[in-house]
Amino acid sequence: MRSTPEAFDNLPLRGSVLDRNAALRENPAALRALFTADTTRVAAIRDGQMRVTQSDGRPALLHRAPAPGDVDRLWFYLGRDHEEQDWIVVSDAEPTPAEPDLTGTDTGLHGTDADAPWHDLRLIGAKLDTRDAEVFVTALGLHNWHQGHTHCSRCGAATEPDRGGWSRNCPIDASAHFPRTDPAVIMSVVDADDRLLIARGATWPEGRFSVLAGFVEPGETMAQAVAREVAEEVGIEVTDVEFVADQPWPFPSSLMLGFTARATSTDIHLIDGELAEARWISRDEVPAFVAEGRWAPLGRMSIASRLIEHWYGGRLPRAPR
Repeated sequence: MRSTPEAFDNLPLRGSVLDRNAALRENPAALRALFTADTTRVAAIRDGQMRVTQSDGRPALLHRAPAPGDVDRLWFYLGRDHEEQDWIVVSDAEPTPAEPDLTGTDTGLHGTDADAPWHDLRLIGAKLDTRDAEVFVTALGLHNWHQGHTHCSRCGAATEPDRGGWSRNCPIDASAHFPRTDPAVIMSVVDADDRLLIARGATWPEGRFSVLAGFVEPGETMAQAVAREVAEEVGIEVTDVEFVADQPWPFPSSLMLGFTARATSTDIHLIDGELAEARWISRDEVPAFVAEGRWAPLGRMSIASRLIEHWYGGRLPRAPR
C-alpha cells in the first residue's frame, strides 16, 4: 500500500478549537448569565440543519447575540473559542418576533443575512472553518441525542435537559442520562495484489461504492470488529488490522474509526444482505471505472473517501461532464 499520510490532513469534523469548559456545565447560574453576556454567540439548529452564510468569501455559520426567549428553549452550551466567545446552540429554533431583526444590521457577527439558507452537515461540513465545523458537528450530535431520548429508560417518565444540554434528568427516579456515541469501524481492505475491496449498499444508487463499515459489538476490540464485519458482509478473512484516523459522525451518533487491513482470501460472498454488490478494483482500473460512470467517488468530507485516497495515492479522478 502506498503511504500517503496527507490523505488524512484536514479531515473535516475533527477540529478541536472550542474549550468545552465542562466545569461551567455544573453551574446553572453561570450558564444562565451567558444569555445576557455580550461575548455569547448563538446559532440555531433545526431538523438537523444549521443556517450558513458567507464570511470572507467562504461559508460560515450564521450566529447572533442572545435573544429574549433563548434560555427557555432547548439549548446546548458548546464551550469557548479562541476569541473568548461562548457558544450556545438553540435547538429546533424558528425565527420569532422576540428575536432581533438582523436585516441590514451590523452586529459584528457572521451573517447579517436574515435569509441565509439552512444546510445539512454532509453538504457543507467540508467547507466550514475548523471552529464552525466543530460547532455544527457537536450541536448535531447533541440535537440528535435529545430528539431520541426524551424519556427515562428506567421508568418512562419525561426527562428534563440539564448541564447546558449535556445530560437529561428524570424527575421521578432522579436518574441522570448522558449522550451516547456509538463506535463504528470503517476499513480499507486490500488483497495480495494491492487491489481495494469496494462495495455498494443494498439501498444505494448504482455507482455509489465505498469501503466497508460496521458497528463495534459488546465484548470485542476494534480489530476484532473489523475482522468480523468484513467476514459477515463479504465472507473474507483479514489480518494486519491497523488504525489510521478517526472522525466524529453524528448521523445520528457515531465515531468512525478508520483502519487498513489485508485480506487473506479473495472470494466474495455477499452474506448478510446489507450489500447489493462488492468487488476488487486495482488502481489501473479506477480512471476508466469513474469515466464510464460505474463509480461516482464520494465527497471529501467523510473518512471513507480519505481511506480510498490513502490506498489510491491521491485524489480519485472525476467523471467528465
